[in-house]
This record gives sequence, structure tokens and C-alpha cells, in this order.
Amino acid sequence: MAHTSKIILCPPEHRREALLHLAKSQSSKRQKALTEALKPMLKEPETAWQSLWVSLDRGRINGVVWVQRLPQNMAQLWLPNAQGDHISALIETARHWVMQQRLTLCHIELAPEATHQRAQLIAHGMQPLVSLRCLKADVGQRFPAAAPFTQLHWAPWDRLTAAQEHALMAAVGRDSLDCRELRDILSINDLVAGFYGQDSHAPVHWHALYVDESPSPIGALLLAPRNEIHRWELMLMGLVPEWRRRGLGGHVLNHALALAQQAGALELLLAVDHENPPAFNLYRRAGFSEYSQQYVMAWRG
Repeated sequence: MAHTSKIILCPPEHRREALLHLAKSQSSKRQKALTEALKPMLKEPETAWQSLWVSLDRGRINGVVWVQRLPQNMAQLWLPNAQGDHISALIETARHWVMQQRLTLCHIELAPEATHQRAQLIAHGMQPLVSLRCLKADVGQRFPAAAPFTQLHWAPWDRLTAAQEHALMAAVGRDSLDCRELRDILSINDLVAGFYGQDSHAPVHWHALYVDESPSPIGALLLAPRNEIHRWELMLMGLVPEWRRRGLGGHVLNHALALAQQAGALELLLAVDHENPPAFNLYRRAGFSEYSQQYVMAWRG
């Protein structure tokens, strides 16, 4: 006779076993990300663990799912790389909770080869959000750009007022080919909060670009040191629409590479939307190469 797994909220005494079970099924890269996600949870009260579920088969854990709460009413789904009816039941439990909590967005990051996970998630109402190319370059690389036609001035991000920050991020994102689905869902405040959440040093390594002809900033450059791997990450670079297609993108990218090099990083990492060929071509001309791909899917609460 078939045995049906039981889905329960993870008891505190089984939490360590559950998290080890969840980590064991992840890739080495995802294990590191999961470890970082769990660090802040050590200081959280018991109520913060109300979104960790396990499936039990004859009293033993055979599956785990965790919905990690994020700022701005968002979340990330952590799912084991496994199949079966118990995994499907765990996904449905997580989906129901996300909808009940009215979260703006709950996303998961998947490798290209995780086709069975994508199929499982689609069956439970999760939608593809963005497909990313992950690129890297030695920090000594430079885009072959001619001298800029105007004088460029970089200013620390913290000199911007909240209103200026909001206006610049809105302008940089306008008509951008990167992550359009995400920009349609999230507000500017959500997006900014997301960048702050990805960098514990923010906005120390963030910069606003000015030119003599404009009293307002015309570009943004958001960098994050990843010192544990001796790399820096380029989280965002962009220009406001009226200053695009003037040959300035290469100079912004070169500034990012130079800053990372000065800090002693070995490589600069970034991710670009598959639907943004102009940006991909810019990075490729600067010596970036693709080392991975990533698919992001999400539930809208």
C-alpha cells in the first residue's frame, strides 16, 4: 500500500536536521547563498520560522521547503532539488502561505538544468520572471572607448537626497531592456530596497554620474564587494534615456572595472537579461565572458 508523506510546520527540535536536508540538495553555489540567508535568522524569534515546512515519511524527514522573508514584503523560495508527490505538496503549502500573507513577490533562482523543478513550479502557478546571463571579466580589462565628448563627474551616492535617488532610479529604469517583468511588478522603492538588501556596505560603493551640461545626475553605478571570493559585483549600471547611445556606457563600465581593480578584486561579476542584447554586446566588447545562466521564477502574492 502506498504511503503518503505528512506535511507539517518544522518543529524547533528538528530545524537543524531540516536545514541540513535542504542544504544537501543544493549546488555548492546555492549552499553558500543559503548559508548567507540563514545567518540573520540566528537572531530572529521563533515566530520568524513560521514558513519552514517538512514532509515526514514514517516519522523521518524526506523533504523541506523554506520561504525566506525579505524586506519590502517580498520573499525567496528555497526548494530541494528533488521530485515526488511530497515535494509537490511542499510547494503547494508554500504557495498557499505566500498568497495568504499577500506578499508582493516570492521568487526562486534556478540553474538552466533544473528543468524538472521549473515544471513542478509552473504546475503550481509560478511564472518565469527573467532569464539571466552571468558574466565575469578580469578587472584589468577595459572597454575600447574613445575619450568622452563631455566631462564626467562621479559623486558618492549618499550625497543624493531620497527624492534624487528615487528620480534617478526611475529614470535609469525607464525603457530599460533589463528585467522588464520585474520592473512592471515592483515599485521604485521596492527595487531600491532590493539593492540595499544585496549589499551590507551599501551605499558605500554606489556612485552617481554627472556631466557639466546637466545639474541632475545622468547615470547610476551600483557596485558590491564580494570579499569572500575576492570579486566585486556590478549590480546596476545605467544612464537616463536622453544620455543613452552617446558612447558613455563604455566609460561607466570602465569606471566600475577600475574601482574593483583598485580595491584588489580579481574579477568583476554581473548578470544581464537575455532580452538585452545591446548590454550583452557592450560587456562582451569589454572582455566579459559567460560562465553561467540563471532563471528566476516568481509567485505574485
